[in-house]
Amino acid sequence: MPPPLPEVPSAPSAPVKLTMEAAREPFHKAGTKGTPVTVGSNHIPICCKNEAVYQYHVTFSPNVESMAMRFGMMKDHRSTTGEVVAFDGSILYLPVKLKDVVSLKSVRRTDNQEVEITVQMTKILPPSSDLCLPFYNVVLRRVMKILGLKLVGRNHYDPDSAIILGKHRLQVWPGYATCIKRTDGGLYLSVDVTHKVLRNDSVLDVMKVLHEQSKVSFQDECTKELIGSIVITRYNNRTYRIDDIEWSKSPKDTFTMFDGSETSFVDYYRKNYGIEIKEMDQPLLIHRPKERSKPGGKIITGQVLLVPELSFMTGIPEKMRKDFRAMKDLTMHINVSAEQHTHSIKQLLKNIAGNAETLTELNRWGLEISTDLLVTHGRILPQETICLQSSSYVTTSDVSWSREVGRDACISCIPMNIWAVFYPRRCADQVEELVSTFLKVAGPMGLRLERPNRVELRDDRTETYIKTIHSQLSREPNMQLVVCIMTGNRDDLYTAIKKLCCIKSPIPSQAINVRTISQPQKLRSVAQKILLQINSKLGGELWTVNVPLKHLMVVGVDVHHDTSKKSRSVMGFVASVNSSLTRWYSRVTFQTPNEEIISGFKLCLSAALQKYYEVNHNLPEKIVVYRDGVSDGQLKMVELYEIPQLLTCFQAFPSYEPKLVFIVVQKRISTTLYSCSADRFGTPPPGTILDHSLTHSDWMDFYLMAHQIRQGCGLPTHYVCVYNTANLSPDHLQRLTYKMCHLYWNWPGTIRVPAPCKYAHKVAYLCGQYLHAEPAIQLSDKLYFL
Repeated sequence: MPPPLPEVPSAPSAPVKLTMEAAREPFHKAGTKGTPVTVGSNHIPICCKNEAVYQYHVTFSPNVESMAMRFGMMKDHRSTTGEVVAFDGSILYLPVKLKDVVSLKSVRRTDNQEVEITVQMTKILPPSSDLCLPFYNVVLRRVMKILGLKLVGRNHYDPDSAIILGKHRLQVWPGYATCIKRTDGGLYLSVDVTHKVLRNDSVLDVMKVLHEQSKVSFQDECTKELIGSIVITRYNNRTYRIDDIEWSKSPKDTFTMFDGSETSFVDYYRKNYGIEIKEMDQPLLIHRPKERSKPGGKIITGQVLLVPELSFMTGIPEKMRKDFRAMKDLTMHINVSAEQHTHSIKQLLKNIAGNAETLTELNRWGLEISTDLLVTHGRILPQETICLQSSSYVTTSDVSWSREVGRDACISCIPMNIWAVFYPRRCADQVEELVSTFLKVAGPMGLRLERPNRVELRDDRTETYIKTIHSQLSREPNMQLVVCIMTGNRDDLYTAIKKLCCIKSPIPSQAINVRTISQPQKLRSVAQKILLQINSKLGGELWTVNVPLKHLMVVGVDVHHDTSKKSRSVMGFVASVNSSLTRWYSRVTFQTPNEEIISGFKLCLSAALQKYYEVNHNLPEKIVVYRDGVSDGQLKMVELYEIPQLLTCFQAFPSYEPKLVFIVVQKRISTTLYSCSADRFGTPPPGTILDHSLTHSDWMDFYLMAHQIRQGCGLPTHYVCVYNTANLSPDHLQRLTYKMCHLYWNWPGTIRVPAPCKYAHKVAYLCGQYLHAEPAIQLSDKLYFL
């Protein structure tokens, strides 16, 4: 063995010359299929006049712990750094270039200790770098403040232009949700027109009403009604979530101020805001802010106490949500048309451009906001062919086929031989009309229908319904369907019926509000829709579209929060189990916050693959997963953690390696699309797609408007492909997604998301809102939750 070589001392490393970070090449994500169309969007191009942004690392020797002291010391050296700085305590960004290493001196005022500050350049960034976006957005917030807009939560509102709806005791504040972001097309200012609904009722007013209604269980009723609500304190326009009610305290109680002095709530509001609190015996509301860390690692905890008299309810009251006329009055102001939307945005741009102070603020970082909205080219995807049992037709421009499904036979129909209708005595006439209309319209749709067992109930108490349904099911074990006619909005009754029919005695069930079947002129079309829904619930197949990919399984996943246990969430999972995508398998799993969603996901996928094998005697070669409810910040987690875990499912099947495509579906986005002709903005037609300019620079993604807009603006859905071993091209991904939006059997038209996602949402909503438990496995191959 040769002796070890002597170590050669390394030469001192030459200083590395910093060059500007190169921008990454964007993915190839543009499709080609369809008709070209001009589209506009609520994005405004931003030009950055600075050549670069320089990043520096700042060290203090000896170390300075206090953040405030660090900021103060850096402020003393503005003659060196210039007035325009973004500093977080250790990283400094400047629009100007200093020497590679700058040494500065300061004195710590507490002990007169001299501190040496070293500022070393670490990066030269292009001005559109992601690292620059946080301080560009700080500048934007200042601009909105200069324009006189009030920050509430994350958005800016104009209380002076409030719309007062006196009849409903509401006011609507118009405003803007703005942010500067970087996309494939460069830097853009995204502006969404938003509205804040405020109630003229304070929390104290709500408490008084509850006290009148139920003096005995007053505290319980308050807890039920108020906890989780968002309130606004008008004196500072801050919003808070009510987490608890402190019944043992009142405004007469005292609290400790920052300077250590004690003051009562009454005196505090009188002195600081000039507000006199009138009700002295009201309890206080508790808001517990999420733990957050300040720069320097200091964790902020504690609670905020609020006075009900000064806290005003926000959002639409539950009672109003159920009032069709009231909601119509409100949506008239909130759902603005494309023309009103663009007019509001242009007004904001005009205000920014016409204000010398805002232009100076933007100029500090070299930002220049265009005065026009982005107008670019998109495409309208080809129209799809809807296939029934023996007929097929190409969709028209409004993508609706309600007339056709009412007159042509469905792909497959389940004969309804033994079924029962349960109804209170006063609904007997409506039931007679409904059943005879069912018998008239069933024939053309291909449905075979026997007369039902009609069960008249002596009253409409929940207990009466449940006992009667239970005894009928015991007497007739071959019962196929339970139909219940209900009076009014009865959540308690609906919950009890669904718990019985989905968990205890599994059977497809249909709840019908008597108001729905009380208008003779609409009864025929209502009866057709109900029969289509019943056929789906029994395992029938309504319509499909042609999907050229063979041996394919399409999966939809969505998450809903369980209302009975605040911390629990429920995941709905729906997968296709045949080649024509007309048979679906559904499962539900519950999880607590510290449980990973993926464990339930794997369980459901394994069960769906077994079901697919039972139906087809082989396993799918391609699996396309549409996963709803994932934000931009969670995409990396899905790619690096969820997908590798999901791939382990396939190991349970011998030598099985299918191709997997995983697409995240995002509905809650701020991007709006408009049709564009001769400087006029309108609503884009269904099938409009945009796969460049506004797309993510890090992902393969596209925006698709699949549905017909009847009111308001064109809100597309954003699809992000995080994994694609099937190597589906952008055209394949886009066309498949659009086809999936045609397959939701509750609506003879296109919907905003792929059908399996909507089915997953429906089953998760049913379980999270009403059942609070997993449904019976016997129902998993039927769409019982429609």
